[in-house]
Amino acid sequence: MTDSIDSIELNRLLNDAQTPLVLDVRRQADYMTDPWRIATAAWRDPEAIDRWIEELPRGRACVVYCVKGGAVSQSVAARMRQKGYAAQFLAGGLKAWREGGNPVESLRGAGAATDEPESAP
Repeated sequence: MTDSIDSIELNRLLNDAQTPLVLDVRRQADYMTDPWRIATAAWRDPEAIDRWIEELPRGRACVVYCVKGGAVSQSVAARMRQKGYAAQFLAGGLKAWREGGNPVESLRGAGAATDEPESAP
């Protein structure tokens, strides 16, 4: 498995039976500023990874993304792999995902959190 995945491959996987767990690991300020996310993603605070990592399902592929696919998502994916998770970061992050015309949903829409980031299942 490679360390990264591109938006084309992730979009294909999201329509597959083996859908990966998608985590939005943008810093909280970035998450609260930009009201869009990949539809299936759950936000997790990248600075608190050691508090939530063990709650993730074992044996399921994970894709993490940040704003541009840089240090934040790369370091989270690396830490997840150290803990035995099959994790990749989205190359280019949410920016590349959106520029590729892939679907996003608003955090401010019906049922979406408006004041606090939501947590992953």
